Amino acid sequence: MILTLVFAGCNKEVIPEKAVPVTNFDVDRYLGKWYEVARFDFKFEKDLDNTTATYSLDKSGNIQVINRGYNYVTKQWKQAEGTAKFRDDQKTAALKVSFFGPFYSGYNVIALDEDYRYALVAGKNLDYLWILSRETTIPEAIKEQYLALAKQVGYDTSRLLWVKHDEEK
Repeated sequence: MILTLVFAGCNKEVIPEKAVPVTNFDVDRYLGKWYEVARFDFKFEKDLDNTTATYSLDKSGNIQVINRGYNYVTKQWKQAEGTAKFRDDQKTAALKVSFFGPFYSGYNVIALDEDYRYALVAGKNLDYLWILSRETTIPEAIKEQYLALAKQVGYDTSRLLWVKHDEEK
C-alpha cells in the first residue's frame, strides 16, 4: 500500500469510525518492502501500477517511506518520499504520514498476519484503503478475510483497484 495521502489539515479524521488498529505491533517486522496488491484509486496514484512502499527507521524512530509506481500512461517511474510517526505508542499500528511538510493524514494497519506478510491498511476515512503483501500476490483466503473486514468497517470494496505487477526496475 502506497502511503501518498491527501493532507488532513487539523487531523480531525485519522481512522474510520469502525476501524481498529492492530495492537502488539512490531515496527521492526513491518519495515522493508511491501507490494500494493489493491487500493482505492486517488489523485496521487492515478495511472500507477507496480506500486510498492518501502519503510525504514530514521535516527528519531520515525518511519521513512518511499513509495514507487510505474505510470503506464507516461511510461515513467514515479517516486514519493515521506515520514510516518506513531500517533500514540509504537505497539499500536496507528500512525500519521506526511508527504507535504507539516500536513499529516491517517495510516492505520487494521489487519496483519502473524508473519507480517500481508496487511490491510485504512486511511483517515472510507476513501482510503490498501491491501499490501510482501509478494506481488496474496492468498485467496487472506484476500477474502481482508475484504470481509473492510466491509465490516464500512468500505465499499467494489471500488478496489487490483494492482498489476509486471514491470521491473
